[in-house]
Amino acid sequence: MLKWILDIGLAVLLAGLEVAALVAFLFVEGMKKWAVKGGPVPGETSRLFLVLGVGSTCSALISYGFSWADLPVACVSQAVLAVLLILGAGTECGMRISRYRLRRRLRRKRRRWHESQREGGGNTSAPVRRCWRRR
Repeated sequence: MLKWILDIGLAVLLAGLEVAALVAFLFVEGMKKWAVKGGPVPGETSRLFLVLGVGSTCSALISYGFSWADLPVACVSQAVLAVLLILGAGTECGMRISRYRLRRRLRRKRRRWHESQREGGGNTSAPVRRCWRRR
């Protein structure tokens, strides 16, 4: 009976602490973003991946330790948290890669358009440059 209370108590306590730490980290990062009025924050991506990577690794190691201590509920809760952090990192990585590829494609398209404006036309006047800003 005491072992089950310890098992469930550790599962709830550690899961709660990890979630609270992640919420605190995201709050601090949000405050940094708010301080620059939505602009880019240097090192934001690396800090996010560091936190998600270290958090998932620690959860997996804690889960392994709980399996050796024969605490199944705490082991499963830490394993689930590790998997969720890994999936979160993978999703964030996929979104950043797709955003990077989109920007790269748009830059290439814009560069080709500017080159075609310089090469074509046959007139000696300066090329007309259009500003493609979002409105």
